[in-house]
Amino acid sequence: MIEEEHAELSIRRQCELLGLSRSSFYYEPAGVSAEDLRLMRLIDQQYTARPFYGSRRMVVGLEQQGEDVNRKRVQRLMRIMGLEAIYPKPRLSLAGKGHRIYPYLLRGVKIERVDQVWSTDITYVPMNSGFMYLAAVIDWYSRYVIAWRLSNTIDGSFCLEMLEEALRSGKPEVFNTDQGAQFTAEAFTGCLERAGVSVSMDGRGRALDNVFVERLWRSVKYEDIYIQGYDAVPELHRGLGRYFGFYNDERPHQSLGYRTPAAVYREVKATRA
Repeated sequence: MIEEEHAELSIRRQCELLGLSRSSFYYEPAGVSAEDLRLMRLIDQQYTARPFYGSRRMVVGLEQQGEDVNRKRVQRLMRIMGLEAIYPKPRLSLAGKGHRIYPYLLRGVKIERVDQVWSTDITYVPMNSGFMYLAAVIDWYSRYVIAWRLSNTIDGSFCLEMLEEALRSGKPEVFNTDQGAQFTAEAFTGCLERAGVSVSMDGRGRALDNVFVERLWRSVKYEDIYIQGYDAVPELHRGLGRYFGFYNDERPHQSLGYRTPAAVYREVKATRA
């Protein structure tokens, strides 16, 4: 918890310790009405459940919930949120001009060990009075969330900070991303290459190439974000910290033989030590 009147730690230092930017702590939503935020929450819920929905189907889905909306408004809100149907990929992930696009290295590859493949992505996070963006790094074999970050913008700096934190705990053989500008930037790919990690990127419009992160977003939204209805960024940050602790250490996964991600990840890491 960040205390504005802390006797020893400044707000800046508290944000650094929590991995939260100062701009995110002071974030005040602007230019989006309360009614638009309410509709954006409904759109996000539908998109999370049905990422193949474009604006036409989104309008139908909202009307089925009793909402009186037109397609032009839904399109405008989806643009603010950075969403399009899964084909093509969400607009959160548009490649930067002149950035190198790496090939997808994982087609037909069997995932059979910890630290074989890590991946990352960004998702929209609705709040009661605004919204944020969430990024996370996940190990494909164990589903363990290695690092995560919140930001009020989708620039590359918070993604790079998250990557650097993840690499301090180890490194994968392959790191997979989509073709978003945050991930195609030389600062991001260069960090991976200097660590000796192979870079893999989804084909355009192939969100399912990063299916483990997409499943993580569904879990965190349905099991925490939509239920809690966070009001402020520090509250959201604390809540996500609790959730990812639960997800890693307490939440059993059927695909892992009903073990937790942390149990699988740390067990394998321990045998290597």
